[in-house]
Parts: sequence; C-alpha cells; structure tokens
Amino acid sequence: MKPFFLERAVVVSSVVLSSSSAFQLRQSFHRRHDNLASPSISGGILEAKKKVVEDGDGVDLSSKLSSMDPAKRAALDGVLNQIERSYGRGRVIEIYGPESSGKTTLALHAIAECQKAGGIAAFVDAEHALDPVYAAGLGVGVDDLLVSQPDSGEMALDIVDQLVRSSAVDVIVVDSVAALVPRAELEGDMSDSQIGLQARLMSKAMRKITGSLSLSQCTVIFLNQLRSKVGVIYGSPEVTSGGNALKFYASVRLDTRRKEILPDNKGIRVKVKVVKNKVAAPFKAVMLDIIFGTGIDSWGCTLDAALDLGIVERRGSWYAYQGNQLAQGRHNVVEYLKTNDLGESIKEDVRQALANYGQPVDLDDDGDVDMPDADIDLEISNSSEELRTGFE
Repeated sequence: MKPFFLERAVVVSSVVLSSSSAFQLRQSFHRRHDNLASPSISGGILEAKKKVVEDGDGVDLSSKLSSMDPAKRAALDGVLNQIERSYGRGRVIEIYGPESSGKTTLALHAIAECQKAGGIAAFVDAEHALDPVYAAGLGVGVDDLLVSQPDSGEMALDIVDQLVRSSAVDVIVVDSVAALVPRAELEGDMSDSQIGLQARLMSKAMRKITGSLSLSQCTVIFLNQLRSKVGVIYGSPEVTSGGNALKFYASVRLDTRRKEILPDNKGIRVKVKVVKNKVAAPFKAVMLDIIFGTGIDSWGCTLDAALDLGIVERRGSWYAYQGNQLAQGRHNVVEYLKTNDLGESIKEDVRQALANYGQPVDLDDDGDVDMPDADIDLEISNSSEELRTGFE
C-alpha cells in the first residue's frame, strides 16, 4: 500500500472540528485523546485513533504494561518522561542546521516513536524529497503515514492548520520552511521582487496554528535551513529562512551540526544543541551517531548515557564496566556491545539509573545522607596511634 497523499487541502477539511465543539474537547485532550467522540471527525480517522494496539501475538499492550515488573515500569516511565519533556505536546518545534546534519532524521525518529505509541503522524513534504525506503529503515510505518506534497506554501500551511484543528493527528512534520514558496512567487516571473512575502506568510500561519495547538495537544515540527547575511563582520552571519515569527512561537529550537564522519563511512556524528526551550532548561547539547540507512544508533546513545551516569568508566582510551575491560576506542566498544550479551546488562542499568535520576535523597537531622544501619569495618594499617585513636 502506497502512502496516502493529500492532493489538496480540501481533502482533510471533513475532519476539522467546529469552533463550538473545540472548547468542549479541552479536558479530553489531557487524557491523551481517550474520549475523542466529536461528530465532526470523519469515521476513518476516529477508528484509527480508537484502535487497540496489539503486538504480534494479539495481546493487548495495556495488559502487558500492567503486569510488567515494577522496576522495569519505573525505568520505562523515566525514559518516557525524558521524551515528553523534549518534545512537548501542543508545542511548535524548530529543527535547523546546515545541509546533511540530520534534521530530517530527527523528525522521522519522532514520527516513528509516535507511531509506536499508537499515534497518527503526518509529513508535509514541501521539498518533495521524502525517501520512503529510508523512512521505513528508521522504523516509520510508511503505510500509516499521512504524506502531503503541496503545490505552494499557502496550501502546505492550510493543510497543517486543518490537521491541527482536526485533533486527529499527534505529530506533524513540515519539511521545510525554506521550501514553502508563496503562491504569488510561483505565479510571477523570475525577475519579480517580493520582499518579506514568505515572512508574512509564516507570521500569519503561526498566529492561526498556535491557538489550536493548545487545544489539540498536537506537536508541529518545522525543519528549517540556514542562510548567510551579507556584510556581517562581527558575530555569526547565519540566519534561518522564513522571518522571525517562527523563532518567537517555537517552544523548542534545536541546532544540528555535523561534527565528524564515522569510521568506514558508516555514518556521521552530529551535535544537537537546544538553543531555546520553554519546557525545560535550555543550552544543553548531545552527541548522536547517525548510521546511514538505519538512523540514530541506539547503542552509541546507550554508551554515552552509561558514561554520564557513571555505569561505564573510561580510562584513557579504554572503557570498563564493573572492573572488566570492554574494548579500546569508542567505535570498538559500540561494536562490542552490539554482539555481546553484556550490552543488555548495561542497557538495563542505564534504564534503572534514569528511573531514579533526580529523585530526592533522604537526609538525617545533621544534614547527612541517611544510610541504613550496618556494621562497617574500617581497616587501618600503616597509621600512627593518633590517627587510629581519631578513627575510633
């Protein structure tokens, strides 16, 4: 089955909520669309939202989660809370950076995670460059993905507006803002000069979309390109296209930069920095390994998290886990974890550490860490009598 292409904005107009019923759905959105029963939603979208996600054996995932070990469920909740803080619901996200820096890969991974949770995702391909084979390699269900290749910027933003108002889509990706060409520019000549036309278009779209986002709890991810200002001597000449409106309306802005190429040309190493964040602390950065054909390498991220949490130790160029040497060099350690059962043990330790991360520590009356009562033997050797008396 080929992806469902939205040829015109009127195709999705049947799923738009009326303004009178939008206010009544405010409470239901906070329950993750469990009670979406508006008569304005078309039958196909409603059935897709209400369907039960089952695994390969036909077992309901909700029953499996209820019977999960408490420690594993706590670790899962910790990871999900981290993801929820990264891409907030009902927010506008902007991902920008130079060419071949992983912008589309980050957006496709967000779509894949949304589909794994049973959500519906849409991809507005303004650049007409979406590769379904690569998207499927990243875990995206291409058959369940709503794809639109609009003719103009007005049509693309109109589709986004109506999908947001329908409250039937969880994630919408627009690739990219620079490719949203105004209709007046398409119908004019190459010699015509339209100053600020795209900026006015984006400003109007942001004013219309943000109000509906808070009600529908839908996340809109805009991918953007970089341009260079002319005549800039001091400071960075880089600027994103589409004006300044998206900078103000975006709750999270991610800057992606390619840092190096992985050995044997297997992929690239990318630095992602949060330059703006309204839902958490900004100015944090993370390094990602993007493998060609498969996307972000989860084992590389697991190793980085284990190093930050102190689970894996680094001694020079060697990596050690519980006193045992793993391998020399980061690339060799990642390959070792992929083929060894020790990798699953490290991954489980990382999940447990993330589940307990940030929890308060019990303190006694003196302000020290409250430790359980235990007999502690201290061996004191090669010390003077005064030092021994001090310990006693």
